[in-house]
Amino acid sequence: MIVILFKYHKKSETMSYYHSAVIKNRNFDEALTLVKETLQNAGFGIPSEINMSEIFKNKLDVDFRKYVILGACSPSSALTAVQSEKNIGVLLPCSVVVQEHENGEIEVAAVDPIASMMAVKNNTVQSIAIEIGRKLEQVIDDVSVSK
Repeated sequence: MIVILFKYHKKSETMSYYHSAVIKNRNFDEALTLVKETLQNAGFGIPSEINMSEIFKNKLDVDFRKYVILGACSPSSALTAVQSEKNIGVLLPCSVVVQEHENGEIEVAAVDPIASMMAVKNNTVQSIAIEIGRKLEQVIDDVSVSK
């Protein structure tokens, strides 16, 4: 039996679906590079990168703030998950967002895999979600204090 501890926002008392932080002293491109490097150093691959700003401009002719979604994947964890739950791929990879707000702040946010995998009734997958959640939260912490 696995006991899952959920992280709650203190203000709303509802479970958060992401971890986030502001990256200080970096422009957007520097922050994006830092996030990619930190993910890779933590053992994640980045099989996908989606520039939502470009998509909104090209497809809808809408100017939108800098907003990039990185698909982060831990290959060994993904393999174990797919071997234990045949359709778990619909929830993979883990999304990490880097965005620039109107005030110039650069925010990085990563999905909380525990929240996204709550409906999966598989102990192996739940264990992986806990482990990946810890790693992603550490990545967020590391980039927010990086000089």
